[in-house]
Amino acid sequence: MRRYLIPGLAVTAAVALVVLLAVGLASQSSNTSIDSALARGIRPSVPGAHMSLPVLGSSRTEQIADFYGKVIVLNVFASWCDPCKSEAPILDGAQGLLSRHDGTVLGVTYLDNSSDSEQFVRQQHITYPVIRDISDNFVRSLGTTGVPETFVIDRHGRIAAVRRYQLTGDWLQQMITRLLDQERA
Repeated sequence: MRRYLIPGLAVTAAVALVVLLAVGLASQSSNTSIDSALARGIRPSVPGAHMSLPVLGSSRTEQIADFYGKVIVLNVFASWCDPCKSEAPILDGAQGLLSRHDGTVLGVTYLDNSSDSEQFVRQQHITYPVIRDISDNFVRSLGTTGVPETFVIDRHGRIAAVRRYQLTGDWLQQMITRLLDQERA
């Protein structure tokens, strides 16, 4: 009996270690319900779409739902984010394409103060609307934990694609073209 005790304990410890490792890896995943839905081919609605958020440099507020009926490229950014600066020309190009098809890029500042955000918008020559998520509640509802992140939203207010890191022009162009083509069909 004793001769099986030590190997049995070793096997039990090894199994426990594997289970703990699997749980730890799963909990560190950046996967959210949005990402999971998209992976299953489901376009989830934009969470928090009816939150009123202040427009940068204005006393007005906007809701994401105010933009429904348009294809939206929602970009979460911050003035201190170097990859966000690299994305600015890509998003400007997307705004040109989208504006010809009744769509828009919509910026959302994250973990940033308004004066730095306003300076960023001027320096990067951003012409599309920018809103501020002062409480971070809207951005958190998207599962965002960092910047930059970009969401492509269809005319019905459903998320069609997400990029949780710096985007490339090729990826964004493909997503916008695919979405516009689908909506024409």
